[in-house]
Amino acid sequence: MQDHPQATGWARPFFTIWTGQAFSLLGSKVAQFALIWWLTDRTGSATVLATASLVGLIPEIALGPLAGAYVDRWNRRIVMIVADAAIALASLCLAYLFWIDAIQTWHVYAIMFVRSVGGSFHWPAMQASTSLMVPKEQLTRVAGMNQTLNGSLNVFGAPLGALLMSLLPMHGVMMTDVGTAALAIVPLFFVPIPQPRRVAVGEDLSEKQSIWADIRDGLRYVLAWPGLLILTGVAMVFKIVLTPAFSLVPLLVKDHFGGTATQLGMLEAAIGGGSIAGGLALSVWGGFRKKIYTMALGAVGFSLAFLTWGVIPGDLFWAAMMSGAVVGLMIPLVDGPLMAILQSTIAPEMQGRVLTLFGSLIWITSPLGLAMAGPISDRLGLQIWYSAAAVLSLLSGMVFLVIPAARDIEKNANGDRSRPLAAVHRA
Repeated sequence: MQDHPQATGWARPFFTIWTGQAFSLLGSKVAQFALIWWLTDRTGSATVLATASLVGLIPEIALGPLAGAYVDRWNRRIVMIVADAAIALASLCLAYLFWIDAIQTWHVYAIMFVRSVGGSFHWPAMQASTSLMVPKEQLTRVAGMNQTLNGSLNVFGAPLGALLMSLLPMHGVMMTDVGTAALAIVPLFFVPIPQPRRVAVGEDLSEKQSIWADIRDGLRYVLAWPGLLILTGVAMVFKIVLTPAFSLVPLLVKDHFGGTATQLGMLEAAIGGGSIAGGLALSVWGGFRKKIYTMALGAVGFSLAFLTWGVIPGDLFWAAMMSGAVVGLMIPLVDGPLMAILQSTIAPEMQGRVLTLFGSLIWITSPLGLAMAGPISDRLGLQIWYSAAAVLSLLSGMVFLVIPAARDIEKNANGDRSRPLAAVHRA
């Protein structure tokens, strides 16, 4: 059993940090939009855009477990300050290069890489700290708020970026990202964040375990816990399905529904609006008492929405819009409880390692899903992929309900009984 914060007095310090982080995410979204559009306008190359995406993805896959191991060793508040500052400094460098008109494509690649490295450390530090700042029974609601925030950023981030680009030069847009990063950093100097103290039975605290041993501990922690292992496998299947499903939407709109950029924007807005609604609903409702049941509901909803995309004729775009709203609505019902389960069941001193290992495994499956979806869709048509996605989503939901190790994961939270209990102190 792990320690959790008190049910009262937690909201003010947590939401002080959360609000600063929300502004920082908005600034990052605006900067990301501006950089992608600059690359598009300057090069007109799909290869350049794909390379930019790959540069941003590689650190999350390759550095995830290593970053998580260090997050579990280091002061998480300091990790967030340094990571946010590094990302802000990278944006400041870009702003300077734009200002002196010396910017090159490789500069953008390099800065995107640095920003992704910073994010690889910041994300696990924030998520692992959340579980020690927020009472266990409130984690799902907080996850719902995070999903609402993500949905809002997806809906409003790009238009805001376009607006700022019309009002400011590129170096001004990048300075906006620097300013919002400052809003995230300042509260971290004043708000205490819980820090798990790793105390091992019979271990001399002066002896340091190697970082690779820490990573192996994280892997053993997952492998020794059947419920978490099953949840990881199902999440990987979900990512194999979802990444191509969203990547193929533009082709679905253009080739099947005969739409234009306007119709694509309408469908993406429907998905984003559904995501906001789902996040708000989860924030208020909190989900079922067993969080895994909320995830199962989301998986079934995905299945129905994808099946609609897979069978409707090309003259029923309005039905595709409605299904898109359902897809958006289901995203928080899956992602929110999933993060709440991980935060409430993984031992505090292991969360950095396990969360980043989990994330790396999930992201590894994205290229696999894209590699499968392309040939399948080219040979059998786009809609066959969405029908297959519907089946896999439904099977994933069934796993949550019928396999005891997954269904009762919150009850069987002590995945590695050999580890001592964590003591928590304020950092």
